[in-house]
Amino acid sequence: MYAVIATGGKQYKVAEGDIIRVEKLDAEDGATVTFDTVIAINNDKDVLVGDKVSGSNVKATVLKTAKAKKVTVYKYKPKKGFHKKNGHRQPFTEVKIEAINA
Repeated sequence: MYAVIATGGKQYKVAEGDIIRVEKLDAEDGATVTFDTVIAINNDKDVLVGDKVSGSNVKATVLKTAKAKKVTVYKYKPKKGFHKKNGHRQPFTEVKIEAINA
């Protein structure tokens, strides 16, 4: 059984026991979060979409909140002497999927 959930402007295909990284959530480590925006559920017999998944949710436990590896952004304009170097570390939350409630 798997489900497709939406959080942080992205969609994720998840099954029970999966560990995924989502955009940063306002939850502490060890807390339980519920994803209410379920797009589809496959229960090994058929695929439920639309109104059939309106009451469904996915429960997960927060494992950690951290930042990803640094991405270096370098801009320059040739023959003008313009150089600009920036770095960015995207925050994320790692969650473990505990249950899919259809």
